[in-house]
Amino acid sequence: MSQQLLHLVFGGELSDLERTDFRDTSNLDVVGIFPDYASAYRAWKAASQRTVDNAHMRYFIVHLHRLLDPETEHRE
Repeated sequence: MSQQLLHLVFGGELSDLERTDFRDTSNLDVVGIFPDYASAYRAWKAASQRTVDNAHMRYFIVHLHRLLDPETEHRE
């Protein structure tokens, strides 16, 4: 079994396309937490495609495993 490298996928409407400030943090869309980058990427892509008509909507992948264990090297 490969090592678990947790990733969070979330998004929301940005107040400015040049920054990553969200218009309303109470309306963030938490897509989920995924055990590897590949599955997080698939979820990110699906969420992004669902909201393609809203230019201010952005989704992100957060590498939780790096936050949980910052001493580890990059392993993706």
